[in-house]
Amino acid sequence: MARMNMKNGKKVENPGALLKRLMGYIMKHYGAAFIIVLLCILISVVCNVQGTMFMQTLIDNYIVPMLKDGNHDFSGLAHAITRVAGFYAIGVVLTLLYSQIMVNITQGTLRSLRDDLFTHMQDLPIKYFDTHAHGDIMSVYTNDIDTLRQMISQSIPQLFNSGIMVVSIIVCMLMLNVLLTVVSLVMVGVMVYVSKRLATLSGKYFIQQQKDLGAANGYIEEMMQGQKVVKVFCHEEKSIEEFKKLNDELFHSADNANKFANIAMPANAQIGNISYVIVAIIGGILAINGIGGFTLGALASFLTFNKSLNMPIGQVSQQVNFVAMALAGAQRIFTLLDEKPEVDEGYVTLVNATEDADGTIHETEKHTGIWAWKHFHKEDGTTTYKKLLGDVEFLGVDFGYDEKKIVLHDIKMFATPGQKIAFVGSTGAGKTTITNLINRFYDIQDGKIRYDGININKIKKADLRHSLGMVLQDTHLFTASVKDNIRYGKLDATDEEVIAAAKLANADSFIERLPQGYDTILTGDGANLSQGQRQLLSIARAAIADPPVLILDEATSSIDTRTEKIVQEGMDRLMNGRTTFVIAHRLSTIKNSDCIMVLEQGRIIERGSHDDLIEEKGRYYQLYTGNKA
Repeated sequence: MARMNMKNGKKVENPGALLKRLMGYIMKHYGAAFIIVLLCILISVVCNVQGTMFMQTLIDNYIVPMLKDGNHDFSGLAHAITRVAGFYAIGVVLTLLYSQIMVNITQGTLRSLRDDLFTHMQDLPIKYFDTHAHGDIMSVYTNDIDTLRQMISQSIPQLFNSGIMVVSIIVCMLMLNVLLTVVSLVMVGVMVYVSKRLATLSGKYFIQQQKDLGAANGYIEEMMQGQKVVKVFCHEEKSIEEFKKLNDELFHSADNANKFANIAMPANAQIGNISYVIVAIIGGILAINGIGGFTLGALASFLTFNKSLNMPIGQVSQQVNFVAMALAGAQRIFTLLDEKPEVDEGYVTLVNATEDADGTIHETEKHTGIWAWKHFHKEDGTTTYKKLLGDVEFLGVDFGYDEKKIVLHDIKMFATPGQKIAFVGSTGAGKTTITNLINRFYDIQDGKIRYDGININKIKKADLRHSLGMVLQDTHLFTASVKDNIRYGKLDATDEEVIAAAKLANADSFIERLPQGYDTILTGDGANLSQGQRQLLSIARAAIADPPVLILDEATSSIDTRTEKIVQEGMDRLMNGRTTFVIAHRLSTIKNSDCIMVLEQGRIIERGSHDDLIEEKGRYYQLYTGNKA
């Protein structure tokens, strides 16, 4: 188990566990390619060390004898240099090769992470999106993912390169002189200590920087979406003030993170220079006096190794900063990936069906307009079918978004097939909450909800929602053609079905007037359409799905009174024969409902037809007439 601590109620993995998890992710997707990279790094380091080690041979075996004897035969020297050049050439080729492979590994890993994040996000419950800023979630896909690019493409291979190089250099240094190696390692210890201290200081600020960046992005997105509201209420100065506060927090965390990060490289460089000077002095004394057989060639090689040893230590200290920032991003990425997906223990599925004259149901792959619940019984291995009728019951339902704060109390109601049930009440009474429970966007705390006599907990969520058509007050249109936006309700719908659904919702006339008609591309959530037109498209989208049960949440609230009357006729045709739940503030639109339920503070306080409730002169009467009883 990875060691974790808790911060603000969330798990925080330590850097080692995060790095291990990230490496595991890379190896899972690109294990073979990564092993090739490691082999290339190993061989290229050995080739480079071989060249440095040759310096001793070059000076002691070739240059010094030639200076003493005056021999001008350079053939042996040329052959030796050619051999070393070959080693360096191999190192260069392998470095270029693993650099190209790492580009592919990096971009592929980022692609896989984005795919996994988006796939996992589709499985998260609605509650997650209700409790997390959308801009902050977007920051995970952009900023946090991008922090891994530098780490995977450069930092990880550089750390491996540096590690292998350090080991190789130390072995070669020990072969040349033990005393000088000890001196060099002491100075390396000083560099490591300094790097660790600075990395610890910068690391915590890099983590805070990513959080502050997510908060700033979330606020920017919120302000962009609410720009009209900001201007209407002259809230510009206040929004600027709030943004400056968030931006200042981001500045301070980023400033501190980079301040300590930028000190590491020059600090280690100066410690490296001190190490070089000390080794040069001690080594010079040993070489001049020939102590321990130490030669000028050995000194030249050792000084080169000393400089080479300091270089990877310095590179590591520099890369540690990128790693710290990347791990801060990785923490947020894995936190999202670790969010618990929506649990679905249902086993009853929805299928197309045919019905014999005697009422026997048969499953079919073709769309017949008849639906059935398919129930597989594990006990005896049999399968039964029950025709979908649209019978919905609430039996003593209690619910709260927070288990400690119940917002719906003992809700009892039933809707028989084809009935139109309306919910009315003041804002916050619980009208929309009831429709969210029918969809199982949230699970109830107590009681039962039955659909055609089946507890909805037993029905697979996808099949449950497939049987329900929803038209929400807040429409959402996708960047696609008008035709494709309507077809979203039934992906295999023909063009004729799309047009028929648009006509049913009375959207056909305005669509035909668009520049490219049904092929007009909508962008920015349909910003080039009026609010009423967007609502008409959402109604058409529900109509094409041909669901047996409809949920209309303020479906005509954004349409003018004249258009509403025309749309209402289409809605009545759409609702014909279907169980329909309607939430409406315009009480005139629900007069023909079979049953109207009045909610107050999460309780049903009145129920009945329009005429019955008016006659009672209770809460509904007050809402409808504006008069007190």
